[in-house]
Amino acid sequence: MKKLHFLSNSTIFSLHDSLILQQVHKLPAIIIYTLLFTASSIPTGANAIDITNQIYSPLNHPIGKRLNVRQFREEADRLLCLGRQQYASGSVNKTIEYGLKALEIYHSLGDMNAQGSTYDLLAGAYLKLGNLKDAEGAIRRRLGIARDNKDFKNQIFGLNNLATLLLQKGEPKAAGETIQDALVIARNLDDIEGKGLSLSNLSLVYIRLGDYNQAVKLAETALFFRRQTGNVIGEINTLNNLGDSYLMVGDYGNTIGAYGTAMRLAKMNSYRRDQLRAIDGLVTAHSAVGRYERCLELLEQRLAIAKFLNSPNEELKYFVSSGQLYEQIRDYPKARNFYEQALSLARKLDDIKQEAKLMHSLNQLKGS
Repeated sequence: MKKLHFLSNSTIFSLHDSLILQQVHKLPAIIIYTLLFTASSIPTGANAIDITNQIYSPLNHPIGKRLNVRQFREEADRLLCLGRQQYASGSVNKTIEYGLKALEIYHSLGDMNAQGSTYDLLAGAYLKLGNLKDAEGAIRRRLGIARDNKDFKNQIFGLNNLATLLLQKGEPKAAGETIQDALVIARNLDDIEGKGLSLSNLSLVYIRLGDYNQAVKLAETALFFRRQTGNVIGEINTLNNLGDSYLMVGDYGNTIGAYGTAMRLAKMNSYRRDQLRAIDGLVTAHSAVGRYERCLELLEQRLAIAKFLNSPNEELKYFVSSGQLYEQIRDYPKARNFYEQALSLARKLDDIKQEAKLMHSLNQLKGS
């Protein structure tokens, strides 16, 4: 029997989604976050207008007439507000449309701070579409503005966002170097929030590099700082990262403790996608020690959340994980049933990769 793994392959996006969404929801205070959503499950062919073409389009106003700055600023602020509303409702393409229009006006007005806030929003939207190229462009421009303004706080967040993107692109060494730059700034400023964020993200880098013991140390230290700031979403994300780290070293007791705390905090604060990430980790840990009844209970919770979110992609993960669990406990008829339901949904979602994996799993069950 092949060994099965239930740890979600969207861990990186949980990291990035969490970081980016923090920024989007806190705009313009600071910074975009777990999204967890994830890029690996979102088609990358979505079309987006090129930022460079937009920001260098001057405002059209009659030559010789005085520009009504207040009028244009109010319009830009209105567009940015609409963009945030569209982002919150899940209308990502509309978010980009409004964000680019606002950016054009802010650029013409020379308002660097407002441009920075708009780039935060655009970066989150591009990442949700899986458009890494334009997301990186927005993040780098945001970081450039922070550097020009000697805004060290936003440099910390910008560097962490860039590192998150590099990690998604499969460049853990470059991501680690980028986070180290952020950590230097955070330590020089004695910025507790910056240190917690940077150490938490650095723990994921070390997971990708295979140094799991170092990942555990970094995540434990990050959690110490996170709890000092009162940033609940940050604490949840770090707890999930810590759960990932413990899981990789085979410390199932601490794995269950970290994920369990993350799940409870996420449930209390209605951070349902972070709750899903914690549930997936708990299923992996409990299945590793033979607590299959607990796994089934957790998977039913996952299904309920997926239905609440009206997310077919999350429902698909439920069917796949249930099939894997029943295959592990050698209940092959039930495993086959869940795989078949997953296959049907994968085809509806046009998820070719998942369809191929499910076909392979079903073929493996033939004769069982």
